[in-house]
Amino acid sequence: MRSMKKVLAAGLAAVMAMAMATGCGNSGGSSSDETYQIGILQFAEHGSLDNCREGFLKGLENEGIKEGDNLEVTYQNSQADTATDNQIASNFASKDFDLICAIATPSAQSAYNAVKDSDTPVIYTAVTSPEEAGFVDDDGNNVGNITGTSDMVLADQQLELIRQMMPDAKKVGIFYSTNEANSKAGIAAYEKVADKYGFEIVTQGITSSADMPMAADSLIKKVDCITNLTDNLVVSNMQTYLEKANEANIPVFGSEVEQVKLGCVACVGIDFVDLGEQTGEMAAKVLKGEAEAKDMDYESFKEGDIIVNTAAAKKIGMTISQDILDEADETFDEISAE
Repeated sequence: MRSMKKVLAAGLAAVMAMAMATGCGNSGGSSSDETYQIGILQFAEHGSLDNCREGFLKGLENEGIKEGDNLEVTYQNSQADTATDNQIASNFASKDFDLICAIATPSAQSAYNAVKDSDTPVIYTAVTSPEEAGFVDDDGNNVGNITGTSDMVLADQQLELIRQMMPDAKKVGIFYSTNEANSKAGIAAYEKVADKYGFEIVTQGITSSADMPMAADSLIKKVDCITNLTDNLVVSNMQTYLEKANEANIPVFGSEVEQVKLGCVACVGIDFVDLGEQTGEMAAKVLKGEAEAKDMDYESFKEGDIIVNTAAAKKIGMTISQDILDEADETFDEISAE
C-alpha cells in the first residue's frame, strides 16, 4: 500500500509540474528564466563612449533585460588599437553570443566583419555615419544583420551657438583622424552649413597621437576657435590641444557634455547616455525576437543640449552672455580633472 501511495504521489507531482510548465509557456514571450549572453566591444576609454555603454545597459534594463538577472555581459575595450579591436571581435565571433554591441565606428566595423557570415546580430552606437562606415547601402538599407544609432555632430546648432558667442569670428578649426570614417562625414556636415553663419572651416588631420602637438600648434595659428568632432583619436588627445588653445586664448567647443566638463567652453551636444539607452532599447527588440537587426533602420539623435562651462570661458578671458546662460540646459562652474 505504501508503495502504491508513493507511485500515486509521484504521478501527481509530475502532472502538477507539467501543468506549471504549460502555464509558463502560455505567458507569451521568452520564459522568465532565459538568460541572454552578449558581448560589448568598445573602441576607446573616454567619457562619451563610457556613457554610451552605461546607457546601453540602461536601455536593456528598461525592457526587462538586466545584467546579473537575465543578462550576462562580456565587455572588452581595445584601447583605441585597431589590431586589438580585430582580435577581440574575432574572439567574440567564436562565442555563442545572442548579440554583439559595438561602441564607436572602428569597433562596429571589426565586429561586423567578424560575424557577417553568421547569424549573430551587431548593434552599434556612437557611429557618426553608418553610410561612410559601410553599414548601409546607397538606398539606405542595412548591408547585413546590423543596425544601431548614429552620433552625427549637430553642426548647424553648434555653429549657431558659436556665432552667438563669437560674433566676430571667421574661421573655425577642426582636428580629425585621417583613419576614421567618422571624420569625413563630420567635416562635411560642418562645411554644408558654414556659409549660413559666415564661417570658414579649417581642418587639420592627424594619423596618431604623436602628431597632435605639432598639429595643434599649426591649427591654433589659423583659426578663431576650434570645434570638436566625435573623433576617438582626437578626443583621446583633447588635453594636449586644449592646453595649447588656452595659452593662445582660443576657445575650444566640445561635441558632448564630458568634453565641456573637462574644459571646453560650450557645446550643443549629444547626451551619450541617452544615445546608448536608445540603442539598448533597439537591442532588446532583437534579443526578444520582436525584430531582426537587418530590418531595423538606424536611428539618430536629433536635438542636442546647450552646455556651457563658465570656468573654462573665464580661463581664456571669454564672457558668456546672460542670454546664453539662461538658454543653457546645463552649466558647469569648474573644470573637472581628466
